[in-house]
Amino acid sequence: MRELGNWITAGTEGPFLARREFAVEKPVARATAKVCGLGQFVFWVNGQKVGDHELDPGWTDYRKYIEYVTFDVTALLRPGKNALGAEVGNGWFLKNDEHYTFSFPAFMPPNPNPYRPFGKSLVLALELNLLFADGTSETLRADGKFRVAPHSVTQSNVYGSETEDGRLRQAGWALPGFDDSGWAAACILPEADAPAGRLLEQFQPPIRVVRKYPAKFLHTVNGREIYDFGQNTAGILSFEAKGRPGDVVRIYPAEKLAADGDVDQVAKGWVTVDSVVTYILGAENAWEPFRMRFTYFAGKVVAVEKSPGVELRGLAAEAVTSAWQEAGSFSCDDARYEAIYSMIERTVEANLLSVHTDCPTIERFAWQEPNHLMAPAIFFMKDGRKLWEKFLLDMRSAQHTGEDFFFDYAGEKVYPGDGLVPSQCPCYIPNVLPVPGMGSFYDIVPWGSSIILAARWHYLFYGDRRILEENFDAGLRYLEHLKTKMTPEGFLNHGLGDWGNPENVLARENIETVFLYADASTLAWFAKILGREAERKDLLAFAEEVRENYNRRLLVRDGDGRWQYRVWGDGGVSQAAEALPLYWGMVPDERRADVIACFRRTLTEKGAFAAGEIGLPYIIQTASKNGMNDLVAEFLLREEHSSYYAFLLDGMTTLGEYLEHNPRSHCHDMMGHIVEWYYTGIAGIEILEPGFRKVRVRPYLPPTVSRFRCTYRSPLGEIEVCGARENGRETFTVRVPDGMALEEGAPA
Repeated sequence: MRELGNWITAGTEGPFLARREFAVEKPVARATAKVCGLGQFVFWVNGQKVGDHELDPGWTDYRKYIEYVTFDVTALLRPGKNALGAEVGNGWFLKNDEHYTFSFPAFMPPNPNPYRPFGKSLVLALELNLLFADGTSETLRADGKFRVAPHSVTQSNVYGSETEDGRLRQAGWALPGFDDSGWAAACILPEADAPAGRLLEQFQPPIRVVRKYPAKFLHTVNGREIYDFGQNTAGILSFEAKGRPGDVVRIYPAEKLAADGDVDQVAKGWVTVDSVVTYILGAENAWEPFRMRFTYFAGKVVAVEKSPGVELRGLAAEAVTSAWQEAGSFSCDDARYEAIYSMIERTVEANLLSVHTDCPTIERFAWQEPNHLMAPAIFFMKDGRKLWEKFLLDMRSAQHTGEDFFFDYAGEKVYPGDGLVPSQCPCYIPNVLPVPGMGSFYDIVPWGSSIILAARWHYLFYGDRRILEENFDAGLRYLEHLKTKMTPEGFLNHGLGDWGNPENVLARENIETVFLYADASTLAWFAKILGREAERKDLLAFAEEVRENYNRRLLVRDGDGRWQYRVWGDGGVSQAAEALPLYWGMVPDERRADVIACFRRTLTEKGAFAAGEIGLPYIIQTASKNGMNDLVAEFLLREEHSSYYAFLLDGMTTLGEYLEHNPRSHCHDMMGHIVEWYYTGIAGIEILEPGFRKVRVRPYLPPTVSRFRCTYRSPLGEIEVCGARENGRETFTVRVPDGMALEEGAPA
């Protein structure tokens, strides 16, 4: 921790300002600053905000590791007096619960392991390194020479509520020469009270503003002005207001409107997300700018309440994301395909903000399952290399030792077990006890399996062996944990199964045990690459045991004597129960044709996708790989749920939590797997060797598409696939970069 020197504080639980002046007496060749303010910070030099980042640093488990941010500030310094300034706000470090904050719903038992603050007050560490033209250097660190004062932002919580009092603003506070005689000297934290995590330089892409949505006035209802940004998003609210000191503007965001035209902050009868952004005017009859500082709002529409006579202008939502580096593109002449792609891309952006949240509205938790289930869809759209390295570090940091414990309802210690990877990483409110009738929300097999399967996707896309070296041992420990959860029948069944299945066919034994096999066989592949032959043999043997037992117990003949997988416990079939073992190669070769036929039957009988988020990616990909692209294209464009196009007909601009009308959350990316099919099904791109060193391309033209163009920027360069249909004749062109081996196949 000492590399940035001291942690200083204003000794408060709320946001504060910090500043210090210093002299530059000779020419500076280079100046860099390393800064960390917890939970969030904004850094200033000589009255100018440094960089274009938002919400630094990234969210982590601050007891394990903490990110600092490095800035080049050479161009901002001047001869003579200079000033450093920092704004520090709450974030997850010291959570503020004023206004909406997440709590577990009433159907779940009370959680005996609530959020615990990471410190008693907000803190700042800073190091400025000056390299002078004459070769000498000087280092300045945060210490008692810094002055601190309360921030005009009097309240900020991580769920999007923020209050600023314009009467408390101090003009010029970050400039040299500002009179800070009324400020207090910063307190240096004793070592025992300093944040415990090790310091690492922030290496994932910073959060940035990617686009701005001006608000459109709709109407007035219930004494409130209703505005629409035209896009559901996670973003920074900004506006200008004019009135009298003490006048108030309150803004209530929501994802949708109620029947009476007011904003609807109720998440489908489950919880009311009553977040509010408040600005108290500080000037007399002058336009005052306001912009959120330490948190972000989420929504598409807002209700504005303001004191009589207050004027408002320039209301806008500035969309923010860590996923601003594009990797792929898709265009075609069926606007529905493009609109679905855009809907999912906007959803992904709104949920990738240093962690992969489930939704920006209700929970903002870093649930882990989309980090492998959605990885290929996201990697084709966005450069996810560094983001996923950060997610995997979060998983390794959160992985349990045998000594880690929580508490049960009686206050007794509960030991989740060595090797467990929690379902959320970082996990700020650990709900570790299984919910009666529902299973565990903390130890969930497809969630924890991200420590293995997310690394698999990273390696396939980017070809970086280091990702295997960093995560292999953690994956082994997780697999050993899963072995302790096996039932006498050789299954896993303690998690959530096919979570979100519209028919509630969770099929826990089927789903979770496939992941046991997938984890073991994937680790065996890692071991081969890493030259760890002893582990490879053991892993292959265990995977084969799981496969043989799975097939012996679940692979049965139907009434016509054909092989199919039954759902353990009820004997039925489901799309997911057939797709997962097909995808992972668990089906004996001589029975594969039967299982594929059964799988096709489950699709045609439903005429739609009938799966939760766990089964859906495997259903889509298994259908595509086995000659059923026509069904995928048909289901994609259904006008009634379950369907992607139905969301657009519902007027939604981001993807819902489940494939249903008015889902609980209107901005969940967990079901966005169809974008993977745009690249692997329509463009037909298949990775044959990690890092795209070798690919197969078998494109497909959906019936309603006459032309398409798809590009992907691989580590070796851009792949381009184009297709066209004219006078009933289909033509395709494929372009790959030098150094990439291409195996062209017949069109799909």
